[in-house]
Amino acid sequence: MFINVDGSSLGNPGPAGIGVVVTSADGRVLRETSRFIGRRTNNQAEYEALVLALEQAREWPNTDVVVRTDSELVFRQLDGAYKVKNQLLRPLYERARELLAGLPSVRLCHVPREENRRADKLAKDAAESGRES
Repeated sequence: MFINVDGSSLGNPGPAGIGVVVTSADGRVLRETSRFIGRRTNNQAEYEALVLALEQAREWPNTDVVVRTDSELVFRQLDGAYKVKNQLLRPLYERARELLAGLPSVRLCHVPREENRRADKLAKDAAESGRES
């Protein structure tokens, strides 16, 4: 199973949204989530999308899950290559690490933006919906 995640912020910080797409190994879409999350930075939105995806992954405890993000910052912070310097990101980073540790069949993967188009659209649509409110 694959879960693609993305976050979007209009203004950075600004109205923000997250997008999560869950697909089966054969490519069938099992679930899509597009959610407005309030005023956030882009990196906060990226982390919030990941946290939601990892929480959803708990619904499939005996399934190998690959979570795909196009956020180099989130991926590199979680693999230890980058330090978490921004204190607003620290609690999101810690929650993501906690969820990853509790999900032995989940792997995080960095993908190019073009391989994350649907999650990107869901996140941008959610951010736009907040701008209109």
